[in-house]
Amino acid sequence: MSISIELKYLRDFVQGRAIEQWTARVNDAHLTLMNRTGQGNDFLGWMNLPEKSLHSVTVLNHVAGEFAAGLDSVVVIGIGGSYLGTRAVTEALTNPFGENRPGPEILFAGHQLVDTYYHQLTAYLRNRNWGIIVVSKSGTTTEPAIAFRILKQALEHQVGPAKAASRVIAITDQSRGALRKLADQLGYTTFVIPDDVGGRYSVLSPVGLVPLAVAGFSAEQLLQGALRMKQNSGMEIGIQNNPVTLYSALRNILLSQGKTTEVFCSFQPQLHYVAEWWKQLYGESEGKDGKGIFPAAVEYTTDLHSMGQFMQDGPRNLFETMLEPENPNALFPIPSDPQDLDGLNFLAGSSMSLANQAALTGTAEAHVSGGVPVIGIKTGPINEFTLGELFFFFEKACAISGYLLKVNPFDQPGVELYKKNMFRLLGKPGY
Repeated sequence: MSISIELKYLRDFVQGRAIEQWTARVNDAHLTLMNRTGQGNDFLGWMNLPEKSLHSVTVLNHVAGEFAAGLDSVVVIGIGGSYLGTRAVTEALTNPFGENRPGPEILFAGHQLVDTYYHQLTAYLRNRNWGIIVVSKSGTTTEPAIAFRILKQALEHQVGPAKAASRVIAITDQSRGALRKLADQLGYTTFVIPDDVGGRYSVLSPVGLVPLAVAGFSAEQLLQGALRMKQNSGMEIGIQNNPVTLYSALRNILLSQGKTTEVFCSFQPQLHYVAEWWKQLYGESEGKDGKGIFPAAVEYTTDLHSMGQFMQDGPRNLFETMLEPENPNALFPIPSDPQDLDGLNFLAGSSMSLANQAALTGTAEAHVSGGVPVIGIKTGPINEFTLGELFFFFEKACAISGYLLKVNPFDQPGVELYKKNMFRLLGKPGY
């Protein structure tokens, strides 16, 4: 099953005529992207990553396998697009209780500045065989640079500088920057972040593929899924049958109706970091020049008992994008109970998946009745192939949506001000 857009929950909000009226604008934005004539067109390398990365995946897998051998843990150091794609896949596909892990456990650092976290992390690693994958184009981004200082020192103290160097992979610029210089000096294994790929579009480059291969996941299947989505979203495919352009159109139609907040939701808790990756992609790509749709996320059914009231009866300036993967086979039947004090024996023998599906449908129907449009996105079961499809789907739709908004979907000028203020407050020379 490939990705498809479910329209049944939009009938009260988006008529077929509205989609027709937006078709010309969406096609123009799509053509701008494909012809590479729009803003930020020097950062369109992500469009070729499915094919380009497949050509080198055998070598990548070999290096990753050798690196992972004998390691219990690998710490991926990065922030934003340098780690969110990796975390999205590992959280989606790893047993949260630690069983049947396909490779070393993957830990994360460099995504915040909390000293307690690093105190606890380094204490945990003292009794582990561990390595580092550090992801940074420049090597000077504050959060990952501090994390790398701390963890590099801890690793060198634990195993010695020479052995530590063999346990570090640096994913960085081809020839420039502090991390590239250090990697060359100390002999780290390196992979290159392409110059024409921005961080939030980089999951299908070595940024995401190397740590995922080290963790034992299939980089090839991830790329094959992305390639399939690329093939299923070409210019020749009409908007009604093209999930990428249809999603781009729908969210902008809803924005034109005053729906300024998009709430990403699913009923699968392991997709939490898929939502976090999506939030960065859309927030950083669209939120500029006073424009954009605010990206938020909830996890159902958990958040139906916290945010559910707001979603049902709060301000009607929002819409939901509901991700619905194909249900896995029933794994856990609901047991019968002789006393039936909770009144749930009517579910005895049914699967948890059946109950979850009923919750999804019931929630969508309730929110629609409360004035909240719901865009449904259906996918196959969650695996590397499906996640690859999702990554490329959301990336391409985001680029088209950015051009519909008439913003550059590939820069992030607003991110720099907090850094300047932080450096000034910390007393960095020149600030």
